[in-house]
Amino acid sequence: MHDGELNPRSIAAAHHISVSYLHRLFQEQGFTVAAWMRDQRLGRTGRDLADPALADVPIHEIAGRWGFGRAADFSRAFRAFYGISPREFRLEAVEDLTCS
Repeated sequence: MHDGELNPRSIAAAHHISVSYLHRLFQEQGFTVAAWMRDQRLGRTGRDLADPALADVPIHEIAGRWGFGRAADFSRAFRAFYGISPREFRLEAVEDLTCS
């Protein structure tokens, strides 16, 4: 998931299956390969943003680590996934830790 160049073709090749078969497998589960990859990456960015050990790492660096090359695209996708901005998410995670 770190590789911004990861795509259905490279995933299919790594598993020795055709791209169309890969798409069919995902379709049977009710989502697309691209949506699954995006959701996996967003989940990992959320985990990293909530990690106190990474509190000093800028948000754009965390986004970049998980394959998001453009800050605006990342922010828009993150907000759609979590319902809040990456910055708000990080602040809430810190608050949750200090209140526990």
